[in-house]
Amino acid sequence: MCGIAGIYNYAYPDKSIPEENLKKMLSVIRYRGPDESGIYTGRNIGMGNVRLSIIDLTSGKQPISDNSGKYWIVYNGEIFNYIELRKDLEKEGCTFKTTSDTEVVVQAYAQYGVKCLEKFNGQFAFAIWDKKKQELFLARDRVGIRPLFYSVNNGSFSFCSEIKGLFENPKVKRTIFPQGLAQIFTFWTTLTPDTPFENIFELPPGHYMTVDSERIQIKKYWNLKFPVYSTKSTAILSEAIEEFRDLFKDAVKIRLRADVQVAAYLSGGIDSSVTTAFIHEIKPEILNTFSIGFIDKIFDETNYQLEASKYFNTNHIAYSCTSEEIAENFVNTIRHTEFPVLRTAPTPMYLLSRKVRENNIKVVITGEGADEMLAGYNIFKEAKIRRFWAREPQSAIRPLLLKKLYPYLPVMKNATGNMLKLFFGYKLNDTHNPLYSHILRWHNTSRIKNYFSDEIKSNIGDYDPMEKIQNILDTEFTKWNDLAKSQYLETTIFMSGYLLSSQGDRMAMANSVEGRYPFLDHRVIEFCANLPDDFKLKGLNEKYLLKKMMKGKIPESILNRSKQAYRAPISTSFFGERSPDYVDDLLSEHKIKSFGIFDPGKVLKLVEKARIGKNISEVDNMAIAGILSTQLLYHLFIINNPIETKENKLANIKIIRDKN
Repeated sequence: MCGIAGIYNYAYPDKSIPEENLKKMLSVIRYRGPDESGIYTGRNIGMGNVRLSIIDLTSGKQPISDNSGKYWIVYNGEIFNYIELRKDLEKEGCTFKTTSDTEVVVQAYAQYGVKCLEKFNGQFAFAIWDKKKQELFLARDRVGIRPLFYSVNNGSFSFCSEIKGLFENPKVKRTIFPQGLAQIFTFWTTLTPDTPFENIFELPPGHYMTVDSERIQIKKYWNLKFPVYSTKSTAILSEAIEEFRDLFKDAVKIRLRADVQVAAYLSGGIDSSVTTAFIHEIKPEILNTFSIGFIDKIFDETNYQLEASKYFNTNHIAYSCTSEEIAENFVNTIRHTEFPVLRTAPTPMYLLSRKVRENNIKVVITGEGADEMLAGYNIFKEAKIRRFWAREPQSAIRPLLLKKLYPYLPVMKNATGNMLKLFFGYKLNDTHNPLYSHILRWHNTSRIKNYFSDEIKSNIGDYDPMEKIQNILDTEFTKWNDLAKSQYLETTIFMSGYLLSSQGDRMAMANSVEGRYPFLDHRVIEFCANLPDDFKLKGLNEKYLLKKMMKGKIPESILNRSKQAYRAPISTSFFGERSPDYVDDLLSEHKIKSFGIFDPGKVLKLVEKARIGKNISEVDNMAIAGILSTQLLYHLFIINNPIETKENKLANIKIIRDKN
């Protein structure tokens, strides 16, 4: 795994790129690749990488070219089927000078062009420079596991694995994008390609782009697809289980390919237990597993984590974090997410990856993607119950089904029918709306926009984030059934934009750890998309096929436990007795006014409510996290408060100066 960066003066063929600019861009993301670094410069192009060496530790340095020297690549990621692709390329006459997957990528591009993307099974973001055509080609993996940001400024194109690297380019301005904030405070993330900053964009998942002196083009090469709705299915569950088992086993097997030690996360839920079970089956030698728990027992799942560890006889390290640790490290979280967040959940993941790195491990396999692919989230069941309730909206009994979804939320235990109607009844009868499954969540989140300052509200104007969703929907979206629509929205918006970024890549790579996700193998995704609904969500029983497949293979208590969302304390973290000084500072009337994003009066009322600690709702908690993280974002990236640089010196730098 690596970090990449580059600048291409496409409108100025004789304007060289200062190496110092590239070094600055790479130095601020050095934690993504602390082992080695390299830079390639041509007449008007410069690009480089920082490398976390995992495959081919000795000869896999970047940048690297194909055999002809025509194509040069900087690459962040892993192509897990690189061994098979290499054999295919060798049959085509290619010869290799390394055993790295990086060289396979550039040779595949030289051989197949853009069609190579269809052959890759992996998680990646890369840039390839075509010397002859003077063209830059960039691509990102199918679901956006690895990040890639870019900016265009006066004939100059710059790209980087992280936004902070772009800000090291003197041409890139630091400005908050109000419409981006409006999206985040609706969907928890921006809608690709937008970010929280003006003129900073991300290359959407499943897309590639080409940049030359004539134009910049972005094209899609993959999209999540579901079958057009059918009321009948001839699929047989036992056959589907066997096919899924074979697919998933291979997905795990190829993700164990590494020249370093591979570990796994154990969350205490089904998904991580499944991945651990398959790793144990494929490589039965001692497996290192890691888990995060909480001193606050409302959020803690340690007992389940330890039970799974004992069941598989893993070498387990259980780490339990306090609310104080969450508050202390929230600054680092935002430094790496580069986005506001509405939860503190990324911070424990940051702390967990730090624990992994302290144990000299670079790679962890995790269970992300199972909930999206096999309908595991409560939002899918919630939509199903609301549709059932909408058939008899006056029913006092039907809304009570919603209490079954959230037994871990104290407020739900004593909720009456009227309380449930008040919270879950928003647009109850709007069942024809293709976005029905998510409109309640988005509505509740959008209430936080009430805290925006008049200036931000004025800049947002009549802009409605909901209208932009149409731009990311598949052309056949309206033809899919209700569950398929829900899965598509959850995967393409929340999973790609928030989960894989703020809780995935960014928290792991902050500590030089690579996450791997077998449930997000594109073959597994495509298989699950075509499963009948009741193989995924049977009644209110989520991940039905997975549970049937794993019966007797993971602890029964984990297999049958109620779904519990991964959460972390918010208000109690920031307003405890030992809350860090930055919280009071950034939420002070002076700083709120100075930054100009939020209304000081409304924020102060929320802070006072949080300090008292009574009647703090889920929306209040989201508002606290969202406001504080946005203030931190402004402080770190707009004011440009110095980012820690004591470890930013590039390691083992290799510079290739191409004069041709």
